[in-house]
Amino acid sequence: MNSEELKKRTKKFALGVIKFVSELPNKRAVNIVTHQLIRSATSVGSNYRAACRARSKSEFISKISIVEEESDESLYWLEILSESRLASGLELERLTKEADELTAIFVSTRKSAKISSNLQSEIKNRRSK
Repeated sequence: MNSEELKKRTKKFALGVIKFVSELPNKRAVNIVTHQLIRSATSVGSNYRAACRARSKSEFISKISIVEEESDESLYWLEILSESRLASGLELERLTKEADELTAIFVSTRKSAKISSNLQSEIKNRRSK
């Protein structure tokens, strides 16, 4: 999956969360949890876009770490909705699966970028000796 496809996927995730939340009942607990969910779900895509515009490998790693945190936080809030029985259904299951997959993608991306960065540093250190 290339960066443009992932940008579209993260936007689709955010839009799916917004649509899902808008159909839930207007209850205090639901509103509190879904406010946090919308914040984190929309942050996944916006921070991924920022990571794609990083000016250095270290800036990319820093920004992709935020994306990873936000996707995992989205997964957490979806789990809270499910386990508290504030929401249920196929769309909740689909969004939970997507949040889990996005988190795995960004964990892998961060790890790969860190390994690549460490290798580049090691090569530079060997050349300077």
